[in-house]
Amino acid sequence: MIKINEVIKMSLLDDILSFNQKFVENKEYQKYETSKFPDKRCVILTCMDTRLVELLPKALNIKNGDVKMVRSAGALVDEPFGMVMKSLLVAVYELQADEVLVIGHYDCGMGALKSKTILADMKDRGIKEETLSTLKHSGIDLDSWLNGFESVEKSVSETVHMIKHHPLFAKDIPVHGLAIDPSTGKLDLIINGYENQ
Repeated sequence: MIKINEVIKMSLLDDILSFNQKFVENKEYQKYETSKFPDKRCVILTCMDTRLVELLPKALNIKNGDVKMVRSAGALVDEPFGMVMKSLLVAVYELQADEVLVIGHYDCGMGALKSKTILADMKDRGIKEETLSTLKHSGIDLDSWLNGFESVEKSVSETVHMIKHHPLFAKDIPVHGLAIDPSTGKLDLIINGYENQ
């Protein structure tokens, strides 16, 4: 007999795998079938914020297969040769994207991010001070790297500039900058990439 306090809890991973098995068995994937090339020939760089997962596609009238979607904290490209920029380059050169939309959002957690707070959180979760010191002495400016941005408009503008002026980025590709309201889905245009060609 199982005691009440011995009830086995199902983990998040178990839930996901169980659902996925039924999803595949019921062939629910068929309604999402598409090619790897974006129908609207566009790549969107946006934030990983949970409020945007379903809202952003609905607010832009995009469906599965329409665009390539790249997500990063704050919709930022802060390293010119990091994975975010690499993903955008692959979308343009290999996956037929002819336009880039950088879509930040208001009330973004990256706007409030303070290095002091996140470093304290890291220490609370077991990252040792000696690890942080080693990184700092290796030339990594953790305070700068872990700080957020001043405003979504400025952050989007800087990211658009970084993409547009990247030495490997095609000069004929327009890069637009927008901000979305995570409550209503309203878009505000910050940079019209057609005007900056």
